[in-house]
Order: sequence, then C-alpha cells, then structure tokens
Amino acid sequence: MSFDIEGKLIKKYDTESKSPTFQTREFVIEVNAGNYPEFVKFQLTQDRCAIIENHNEGDRIRVHFDLRGREWQGKYFTNLNAWKVEGQSAAPPAAKSNAGASFSDFPTVDNEPVINMDMNDDLPF
Repeated sequence: MSFDIEGKLIKKYDTESKSPTFQTREFVIEVNAGNYPEFVKFQLTQDRCAIIENHNEGDRIRVHFDLRGREWQGKYFTNLNAWKVEGQSAAPPAAKSNAGASFSDFPTVDNEPVINMDMNDDLPF
C-alpha cells in the first residue's frame, strides 16, 4: 500500500544502527487535519536514511510512504516506511472550496457573463 502526505518537517532524528547490517532513521511532520495539528512519525531504512538530509526542520515536504504492520511475540506493530521525500513550497496549499473564494474570483462589469435574452427560452429564470 503506497500513500503520500504533505506537512511541515518538525524533527529529524539521527541514523541508528540496529545491527551491523541494518540502520534506521526517523522523522516527524506536522499535518493540519481538522481542528488540531497531527504529528506523524515516519521511518527510513538502509540507504534511504539519507533522503531526509537535504531538508531542514520547518520545511514543507511531501512524504511518499508504505504502511507496514507485523506481529512479534504477541504484540502488533505498525510502521510508516518512507521511501521518497520531496520539498514543497513555503506556503501550505490552499483549500479548494467555495469558502476560500476571493472577490477577484467574481465577474466585474467588464467580464460579466453574457445572458441569452432569447424569448423562445421557456425557463422561468
């Protein structure tokens, strides 16, 4: 399962060597969802530990990740394994709704829509 999400990079952790042949690195992004911000932690493994290096805390990024789950000794674990990180613009994307419409979106006298004044039209408006 592959997903992606945008947010602000809050924290980058150092790379940890779990064994002589396996390393991981974690980072946290802040996602504005609903009334309160969400803080989501991702994991990088092996050669992908370096993909967060060129991004600074406070940068807006898009994270591509896989959802992984496993069982170990009767306990269940879920990881968000990031495999690609892209930089984004400094401003968060604007919401695409009518509530965010500005006055510049409405027609002016110079560009108002043309109304068909055909009297054969039987519409009541």
